[in-house]
Amino acid sequence: MTLFEKIMAGEIPGTFEHQDDLCVAIRDIDPKAPTHLLVIPRKPIPRVGEASEEDSALLGHLLSVAGKLGNKFGPDGFRVVINNGPDGGEAVPHLHVHVLAGRALAWPPG
Repeated sequence: MTLFEKIMAGEIPGTFEHQDDLCVAIRDIDPKAPTHLLVIPRKPIPRVGEASEEDSALLGHLLSVAGKLGNKFGPDGFRVVINNGPDGGEAVPHLHVHVLAGRALAWPPG
């Protein structure tokens, strides 16, 4: 069971900003911006590079939720990030979408 599955099950505390049948959004415990949310599918997909064609609607839903949260918490702009694999910055092997907002974000990242 991944860290995110334990949070969704209530075994580990998390600050939820969104919940529906397909995903949750929680505050990141190590934020990289004033607002740093993680949009996590309830279905445990290890990483976006392993998502299947059958996951297409779910992936679209995750981005839709990320956009709504970005508009809510970052009206002046926000960034959406998906890390994939160790060199991509992936820390938890459960697909999640980062939503960063609340300050000007530099480019290029990391």
